Amino acid sequence: MVDILGMMKKAQAVQAQLQEAQEELARLEVEGQSGGGMVRVTLTGKGEMKGIAIDPSLLVPADKEMVEDLILAAYADAKGKADRAAAERMQSLTAGLPLPPGMKLPF
Repeated sequence: MVDILGMMKKAQAVQAQLQEAQEELARLEVEGQSGGGMVRVTLTGKGEMKGIAIDPSLLVPADKEMVEDLILAAYADAKGKADRAAAERMQSLTAGLPLPPGMKLPF
C-alpha cells in the first residue's frame, strides 16, 4: 500500500530544501579567470555577473579584441564553476527521491 501522507510530507520537505538551495546559490559567488588571471569575472551560483576585474596592462586600444576574448573566456570559466556548484547542490538534495525513470526536476 502506498503511503500517500508520507510521500506528501517528504515532497514538502524536499520543496523547502530546494527553495533553500536556490537561495544559497544566489548567495554563492564563483570567480573565473583567463589570461593567467589578467581578467577575472565573478558570478553568483545562478549565473548573475557580480564583478569584473581587468589588469590595467590590458587596457591598450590595440588589444581591444584580445581583451574582449579574455572577458568571454573568464565568463565561461566562472559560468562552468557556477553550473557545477548548482548541479552538485541539487544532486545532493534529490539523491534520495524515488523519481520515476526519465523524470527530471526543473532546476
